[in-house]
Amino acid sequence: MSAPLKVMLVAAEASGDALGAGLAKALRARLGDRVTFVGVGGVKMAEQGVQSPFDIAQLSILGIWESLKAYPRAKARLNDTVALAAREKPDVAVLIDSWGFNIRLAHALRKLDPAMPLVKYVAPQVWAYREKRAYSLARAVDLLLSIQPMDKPYFDAAGLKNVFVGNSALAKRFDRADPARLRAAIGASPGEQILLVLPGSRPSEIERVMPAFADAVQRLKATRPDLVVVVPAAYTVAEAVKARVAGWPFRAHVIEDEGLKDDAFVAADVALACSGTVTTELALAGRPMVVGYKTGAITYAILKRLMKPRWITLFNIAAGRAVAPELIQHACEGEGLAREVERLLDDADLRVRQAAEQYEALDKMGRGMPDPSEAAATALLDFLNARGLIQG
Repeated sequence: MSAPLKVMLVAAEASGDALGAGLAKALRARLGDRVTFVGVGGVKMAEQGVQSPFDIAQLSILGIWESLKAYPRAKARLNDTVALAAREKPDVAVLIDSWGFNIRLAHALRKLDPAMPLVKYVAPQVWAYREKRAYSLARAVDLLLSIQPMDKPYFDAAGLKNVFVGNSALAKRFDRADPARLRAAIGASPGEQILLVLPGSRPSEIERVMPAFADAVQRLKATRPDLVVVVPAAYTVAEAVKARVAGWPFRAHVIEDEGLKDDAFVAADVALACSGTVTTELALAGRPMVVGYKTGAITYAILKRLMKPRWITLFNIAAGRAVAPELIQHACEGEGLAREVERLLDDADLRVRQAAEQYEALDKMGRGMPDPSEAAATALLDFLNARGLIQG
């Protein structure tokens, strides 16, 4: 009997960890004991048997200045990951999202073992800015598993084999979520309005975005003392979130349990969300939202010049308009955020209308496609089969 296929999965932040876990689960369902996993990831990948040599929170970095400050730490973790590959000798490496870390890792792995197939899962957003990254990636890896339909023409032009597998955020289901269970868990009555506050999953987002969100919620609580505030915390920043919420002059319920998070998504009347994957999940749950975001001044100045779309929320880009209000950088401050949230809290018809328009935009993004993790597993196995690394 031949040795099992050894797959290296590398995810450097929470959203990538979820993708890696989904792919590992789908591969194991197909191959059983004919596949093993090594790599870098978080708690979800650990549940699928990927034991990470370090905490990926160390790599959850966003912004040019933050990246420069964190470079020595990121370099050390890159070396750790290369050492893991040298020791484990995987048959294929799948590098998930996290452009800055994984493009460097791709070059290092190519130098370590030129014959090792390299796969990138999630493309850099070349349709939004920095089109030349398509050519950089084409030189670094052998296959791209793409989650956005906008990616294909750019990577076709660069000569990189790419397969659109769909966005896993669009496959998330809330049919088992129970709003009554969430209300019972936090002691909220059926008639009380719930505001969901989602300040991000990276330490830099908590540092920059959460103060503005806290100010907004404080303003809302001043005029709406019965407003129930729920803060689902990503595991990568849970301790930082709890520490900040503990200092708020009003009560907020921090949720870490994944099941209760889903319950909260369907129980909320309105959400105040940091831009990211969570906005797509909120839209799937039918929650109207206000989106806020801040990054470093230098990073923002550069991105403002480079970005082609007018918006940063994916379903707004797909819709071609601001279905959900976006308050970015200087506009991301308490008074403005509170004003936009208040509009939604005060107008039930507006909430229904926005939720419906968000759904329409999700349809343009591929909502209802087959499970992206299954599609990614199929594309990866087809690629490996063509290379003679597996049979059937």
